[in-house]
Amino acid sequence: MTGTRFSTARDLYAAFPSTERDIHAGPTDEPPLIFLQRLRQSETPEDAVSFLAYALGRREGVWWAAQSVRLLCRIAIGQEDGPLQAAESWVRDPDDLRQREALRLGMTGNHRLATPWVALAAGWSGGNVGPSAQAVVQATPEMTPKAVRTAILVALATVSARDRASRLQACIDIGVPLMRRAEG
Repeated sequence: MTGTRFSTARDLYAAFPSTERDIHAGPTDEPPLIFLQRLRQSETPEDAVSFLAYALGRREGVWWAAQSVRLLCRIAIGQEDGPLQAAESWVRDPDDLRQREALRLGMTGNHRLATPWVALAAGWSGGNVGPSAQAVVQATPEMTPKAVRTAILVALATVSARDRASRLQACIDIGVPLMRRAEG
């Protein structure tokens, strides 16, 4: 797995125009890790979640979302539902069948819950995301990061106000090593 593909925060914003809507802070020429640290210490630390979702590669993003949702929703090993299982299975072996199964479970899941969004992140990772082989709809680069971001923010909404800040920072902590590995 590889991590970030960007030299600066501005590069990321240029690659994903929707970041302008999803992140309150404007782009800078800072390296991604420095920009991320600034976001996590801002008045809107949720921006760090959005930035990480866009900065990480697809597999890393899905893995990070799965681990963050596990943390936020307190899902133990062996207690995961079908959508989370499908997403994690795709991360371990990102073949077309696993991607299509994650897509199916994500599309049919309850979108008020976080785990279908993790499955959608895997399902929207590339190729045909249409309902069948005959109805071809190509995945766009922004689909996976948007689903990753949504999964984590939906899960975060279930956390008590007292624990919210610390649990949000713990999720960011899960993603930082994935970015560092890429910047090596």
